[in-house]
Amino acid sequence: QVQLVESGGGLVQPGGSLRLSCGASKIIFSLYPMAWYRQAPGKQRELVAVITRSGAATYPDSTKGRFTISRDNAKNTMYLQMNSLKPEDTAVYFCNAGNTIWGQGTQVTVSS
Repeated sequence: QVQLVESGGGLVQPGGSLRLSCGASKIIFSLYPMAWYRQAPGKQRELVAVITRSGAATYPDSTKGRFTISRDNAKNTMYLQMNSLKPEDTAVYFCNAGNTIWGQGTQVTVSS
């Protein structure tokens, strides 16, 4: 069964950092463009970062300059380094493969 599993979420103070990971199984990971999304309570799911198969990354204005997406095809793993975190970054973060496969999400809470 195809599976994406996120990890690394937690509680962090404003200005702090977290690194999320997304491990993939039962897919040829290197063939998929990957992305991180997030969903805060009462809000729509929004794009956080996208990375192509070759490693080119794009970000919306809300995360540009603070978040870095990366991937290690040899380890079937994608990462999201989040710096200078703000309370408005609080959400469940999901990884996505090829706009078709979703993980179960990991909670990120930014609060003092």
